[in-house]
Amino acid sequence: MSEPAISPHKQRNNDRQMRTADFWRFSTNQALRNESERLKSIHEGLPPTLFQAVRETFQLQDKQVEALLNVSVSTLHRRRRDGKNLDSLASERLDRIATVSHLAMKVFEDEPAAIDWLSRSNEALGGQAPIMLCGTDIEAKQVRRLLHAMECGGAA
Repeated sequence: MSEPAISPHKQRNNDRQMRTADFWRFSTNQALRNESERLKSIHEGLPPTLFQAVRETFQLQDKQVEALLNVSVSTLHRRRRDGKNLDSLASERLDRIATVSHLAMKVFEDEPAAIDWLSRSNEALGGQAPIMLCGTDIEAKQVRRLLHAMECGGAA
């Protein structure tokens, strides 16, 4: 007896759930590594499949992914197709996204709540979505500062 066919909608949803799970696994692993280990993985380059996990997790458009990682989506697809890791700049940005996301997960104690907070514009961050402020270390520090304030009972 054959298995019933999965509808394309369900398949896309399953794929999204798998990529989101991949992202949270990556986020947790990066948070557990020491700085030397994280630097080594950044210099070696992270796998290009992670950009898809970030895009799916936070439901980002191509232009947002390009702005966040400072690399074109076509380059990301080409690196994935060619089996090449990302450069150190894009890898560092992915590492930053992962560690900020991990902190949000610790604060909210719930993946969907962390995703929602990171994805929504925030007045305390000048109306920007926190995820989009992970492109530079200074911007990410603002997000971390706000998360730490929330952790201690401050405003979101």
